[in-house]
Amino acid sequence: MTLLYIVLATVAGGLLSVIVAASLTVGVLTRVVRDLVSLSAGVLLGTALLNVLPEAFESQATPQSLFTTLLAGLLFFFLLEKAELYRHQHHHEGDEHHHHHGFDRQQAGRGGWAVLMGDSIHNFCDGVIIAAAFLTDAWLGTVTALAIIAHEIPQEVGDYIVLLNAGLSRRKALLYNAASGLAAVAGGVLGYFVVGPWKEAFPYLLVVASSSFIYVAVADLIPQLQHRLSGRDTAVQIAWLAAGLLVVALATTHHAH
Repeated sequence: MTLLYIVLATVAGGLLSVIVAASLTVGVLTRVVRDLVSLSAGVLLGTALLNVLPEAFESQATPQSLFTTLLAGLLFFFLLEKAELYRHQHHHEGDEHHHHHGFDRQQAGRGGWAVLMGDSIHNFCDGVIIAAAFLTDAWLGTVTALAIIAHEIPQEVGDYIVLLNAGLSRRKALLYNAASGLAAVAGGVLGYFVVGPWKEAFPYLLVVASSSFIYVAVADLIPQLQHRLSGRDTAVQIAWLAAGLLVVALATTHHAH
């Protein structure tokens, strides 16, 4: 049953992102991605700091070893991104990142396969993280999967917009996104069979999961929120960020009771 939960959770993120991308226009997607980036930052930080890390620190592992793992995880994801193997940008034309005109055509043209490969590795890591969380506790697995799905949707929708701007048809762009999302399923299944017998490693895997969430939120999402905005847009941005934190906090409190 645990394996079924893992497969369903890993399929959900990719499936939802494809459904969202297929059902909305590029203009609407642009606005949706902006709001979802703020929401995702709150959900990822809340899940890492209020759920996953506390669970890891309730184990028999020493705090020093867990903090060392957290540091190593942050450096690991930094190096993966430097090698362009852990891509999670949400840029698109008109996203106020001040790229030159045709930036996305270059990204999805010459570097398109690198972007898809990086996202596939990212998704694979997410699948392993979901597997480790479900193997630890069903509730923790559910919360972790929801946090990953919350980030997966704007990530995949952002890639979809990039591919459209590069001249790909909607069908091909959706197909490539769906194929990239399947890497999460592969990571989840492999994680279930490989990680399962090593229960003593679960606390460290949870810390690595937290380092992934924290790195994505701090290195990618929050910098995207630092543009100069009007008072109204800033309030909306903060509201979505707070909503993500509040959802996780309420879920944590409810589960504790």
